[in-house]
Amino acid sequence: MRPSMLRSVHSAITRSSGGQVSRRAYSVDSGSGRKVAVLGAAGGIGQPLALLMKLNPLVSHLSLYDIAGTPGVAADVGHINTRSEVKGYMGDENLGAALEGCDVVIIPAGVPRKPGMTRDDLFNINAGIVKSLCTAIAKYCPNALVNMISNPVNSTVPIAAEVFKKAGTYDEKRLFGVTTLDVVRAKTFYAGKANVPVAEVNVPVVGGHAGITILPLFSQATPKANLSDEDIIALTKRTQDGGTEVVEAKAGKGSATLSMAYAGALFADACLKGLNGVPDVVECSYVQSNVTELPFFASKVRLGKNGVEEVLGLGPLSGFEKDGLEKLKPELAASIEKGIKFANQS
Repeated sequence: MRPSMLRSVHSAITRSSGGQVSRRAYSVDSGSGRKVAVLGAAGGIGQPLALLMKLNPLVSHLSLYDIAGTPGVAADVGHINTRSEVKGYMGDENLGAALEGCDVVIIPAGVPRKPGMTRDDLFNINAGIVKSLCTAIAKYCPNALVNMISNPVNSTVPIAAEVFKKAGTYDEKRLFGVTTLDVVRAKTFYAGKANVPVAEVNVPVVGGHAGITILPLFSQATPKANLSDEDIIALTKRTQDGGTEVVEAKAGKGSATLSMAYAGALFADACLKGLNGVPDVVECSYVQSNVTELPFFASKVRLGKNGVEEVLGLGPLSGFEKDGLEKLKPELAASIEKGIKFANQS
């Protein structure tokens, strides 16, 4: 890959939801390199995510872990002529070595959705995987920023929080549910309908990361467009059903692996920038929150050297969005409770 092409790829994956970071001059040599782990690196999301993280100049050490297949992925990605050193780790006995010294841990591990499956159908398998991985994180890199991709995120983030609490390592500023794909989709769909350049679009997405718990705030979208109520309703539903759209289009042969890897790389890059002291890094994320009465909620978050620097409020909502907020609360509350109950069963 030519240097100019690499720069353009990196530019594409480092544009923040807030649209601020990408316009700031920032030398990647101004801070020390960071160690990033991808847990589930041999999977459908993990492989393209490993590739994108290899392209990120803020990463000096890339640690790839899975239960099988990781040496091949690490060898493949490791041949790319970018800064980071790549190591692959396979099997439970090597998880600790994969995690030691990590600044950011990204968790796409678990099974993907198939046609007809809901995120709840994934729960029993993925919940157990997340619980065991977070137990290891608490032991080997308790101060890392944890980026949770494994679905159902509405439940897996509370599971992680409970595991860390039991271990005495919980810091709510360092645990994130990655909802960036909802923002990516909302931007893409809005730009298409409003006929504006997608690179200029910003759309906050709040709530959770499944179905009606995903609430795009198109009333706050920029640049402003005079869309009809019918358009907003349709855009909202398409954003909420984006994952299902991809699952059905792939006809049983996969889920939204590529766009999720892109979104995961975007959010991890924002976390790295925050750790390195870049100002005004704002992304939407599912975190411990006081924005509503729910203990976890997705909204804009300002990132910094300690992870979450500030959880931002919702801002003014339209009537449609207020209704959507009230409708999502019971479902999100149930998902949170489900995760907490699972984590405390043993």
